[in-house]
Amino acid sequence: MDIKIITEREISDKVAELCIKACCDLPDDVVCALKGALARETNPAAKSILSQLVENQRMARELNRPCCQDTGMTVVFIDMGNAVVVDGDLTRAVNDGVRRAYTEGYLRKSVLTAISRKNTGDNTPAIIHLSSHVGSDMKIIVAPKGFGSENMSRIAMLKPSQGIEAALDFVVETVKIAGANPCPPVVVGVGIGGNFEECAYLAKKQLLRPLNDINPDPALREIEETLLSRINSLNIGPMGLGGDTTALCVHVGEQHTHLAGFPVAVNMQCHACRHAEGFLGSRE
Repeated sequence: MDIKIITEREISDKVAELCIKACCDLPDDVVCALKGALARETNPAAKSILSQLVENQRMARELNRPCCQDTGMTVVFIDMGNAVVVDGDLTRAVNDGVRRAYTEGYLRKSVLTAISRKNTGDNTPAIIHLSSHVGSDMKIIVAPKGFGSENMSRIAMLKPSQGIEAALDFVVETVKIAGANPCPPVVVGVGIGGNFEECAYLAKKQLLRPLNDINPDPALREIEETLLSRINSLNIGPMGLGGDTTALCVHVGEQHTHLAGFPVAVNMQCHACRHAEGFLGSRE
């Protein structure tokens, strides 16, 4: 396998492109889920809201404008082939792409220092997650995350003796507590296992799955279906005004954990489940 050199500029350009695409053009599976919810909804107020959400996305896509005023904190997932060599600094390249997209694309800049609350002015630094695979390509996923939904996310370090029912109750309770705050209908990412930080990361990664994705693990698929049914029975509905559709889907991921632990994390996502992906290098 030949070594593939990817430059800082190539990475920066791709990240900038994906930032704008993610903010302005929801993935087709998300749009289809919203349209499907609209077709099934029986509550008149909920149907009206879902219709407006579908129309909002149509206009955002056609006009290349953000579908939400909160263009989020930029989360970037990079899966880099072992035959890839970055000519330069990967972190600097990613942040340069975010800076250019949020400045030149007139996207809202929401990132600031946590304690002094001083805005950085360009939505950097991004949050970067790096993984690797065998190959000579680099996959980049940009997922802007607004904090109306992020603030409603939770993690619980349950005891193993509490069992899976306690985990399910925690997920449903999290959605119930969130109410209208995360702009439902929501997408719910659930992580089970790992340790404290791995569990939260696992929950967030579930938000990258297509909404129509069928979990290959029968046990996890059953948990997803159970949670979706229970959550949609809460009657929170679109924008919290009641209805059949509180969640568009629930995705669950599992990871090995310590014998003394049973961590469960819930990463809430609003109806605008934004992410865009692209590739650099050769996919072999």
